[in-house]
Amino acid sequence: MANGERLVVKVGSGLLRDPGGGLRDDVVRHIVRQIVSLRDAGREVILVSSGAIALGIQVLGQASIPKAITHQQAAAAIGQGHLIRIYEDLFADFGKKAAQVLLTHDDLRVRRRYLNARNTLLVLLQYGVVPVINENDTVSVDEIRFGDNDVLAAMVCNLVDADRLIILTSVDGLYTADPSLHPEARLIPRVDDIDSIEALASSATHATGKGGMATKIRAARMAGATGVHTHIANGFEPDSVLRVLAGEAVGTHITPPETPRLSSRKRWIGYALKARGEIRVDNGAKRALTTQGRSLLPSGIVAVSGTFFFGDAVYCVDTNAHRFAQGLVNYSAAELQAIRGQHTSRIEPILGAKAYDEVIHRDNLVLL
Repeated sequence: MANGERLVVKVGSGLLRDPGGGLRDDVVRHIVRQIVSLRDAGREVILVSSGAIALGIQVLGQASIPKAITHQQAAAAIGQGHLIRIYEDLFADFGKKAAQVLLTHDDLRVRRRYLNARNTLLVLLQYGVVPVINENDTVSVDEIRFGDNDVLAAMVCNLVDADRLIILTSVDGLYTADPSLHPEARLIPRVDDIDSIEALASSATHATGKGGMATKIRAARMAGATGVHTHIANGFEPDSVLRVLAGEAVGTHITPPETPRLSSRKRWIGYALKARGEIRVDNGAKRALTTQGRSLLPSGIVAVSGTFFFGDAVYCVDTNAHRFAQGLVNYSAAELQAIRGQHTSRIEPILGAKAYDEVIHRDNLVLL
């Protein structure tokens, strides 16, 4: 794996927090040391780190994440300062600089803010600084949350054109079954078809985290859609990041599909935006979208759900309710209810005006 690769390394709170509630200083230092080695070798590294809420609840004297989101936000506000100070001090010990970057999903939803975040991260990398990214839990609500830092890490890969995503966790990788319940479970070293493993992922979480293996598979799918290789490895193992990049069979390597890499704008449409609704299409329309590179016309629409307006992102689903595409819509949900199944020549008589023939133009559509 060549020097000059751009990497995103994600570290979960289950890896960082010791059973007593404090931070595993030896683990954090070991991860920082590996990142410093990569920087010295010419690679660019972005660190996505959980841990703010876990550190905050330690200060508050609690044993697990509180259920109320306002209490989670308070814990994040307390813990985030501790977290970035730890990283700044550790990187400084090795002669490196770190920078805190806090994001919400809203920062990536708005195209201008998406580009601003991208430019900031790229400039930090040019300066040789290691960006330390976390979700801005203090201000996040459901509408603007990523959901977990696995998904955030995948979106950061798409944001900065990363080559690899390395997810460090407390297990060795993806197994054929839950190894804590099935001792005979085997580690899966390589996955070339992500559809074949999705059912294996456990959604179990730990007391101070939000993600399980299912979120890591989702992150790998999102990253793989833009040509990013994903590695899931045990962060407790010595030099696990360095060994992955040296080509050793460490953890689980999920390869991206052999499809052309999406443009930055297509990545933003398909993976930075949250869909506001769904458009169900017939088999002919699905075939036109998926194999013929066509736009979506009202004649192929059989049903509309959700509340959305011009410019919002929506899913395209088939007759089996399978989501196969996401795009920017040219008409509101109410307008589509009126014109679904109709020829484009009927749009103006029904709505009184016709801004577009296409419900979703092919340039604004991404196959998932």
